[in-house]
Amino acid sequence: MSIWQELLRAIPVYFSSMLKFILGPIGGYTAQLTLLTTILTTVAGTMTVVVAFSFFGDWIKKKIILPFFPNRKLFSVRNRKFVLVWKKYGLLGVVALTPLIFTPIGGTLLCLSFGSPKDKLILYMFISASFWSIILSISVYLFGDNVLLHWLNQDLPD
Repeated sequence: MSIWQELLRAIPVYFSSMLKFILGPIGGYTAQLTLLTTILTTVAGTMTVVVAFSFFGDWIKKKIILPFFPNRKLFSVRNRKFVLVWKKYGLLGVVALTPLIFTPIGGTLLCLSFGSPKDKLILYMFISASFWSIILSISVYLFGDNVLLHWLNQDLPD
């Protein structure tokens, strides 16, 4: 397989890992990418969102989010949960949990909404995304068919 074929198959993995981290390792495995390509693509997708929202978050909020959701409640149940998570874990905790619990967008917005410095956020998210991408990708590649079939609620082939 050529490098161009590998890159073309990595594009959907890149975009899916921008939305939900675990979709990177799963998508890379199902697209039969190399382990290294899956890890790098997952980190790249996550970091694209982190950098974009870090530097253009205010613009995105004003031009895209507020026109569609103009009357959002300030004190919703969801917002209260975010405050509790932030108070309990802080920047490092939220960054460490983002690949596992939050979406890259959600974790980034949570950190930024509490005034985290952009440079620290980007660095810590890169470290967290790299760590979790390696761990989750290796796990998916080692246990791939068994885990994916279990998630799909299907029996293993004979």
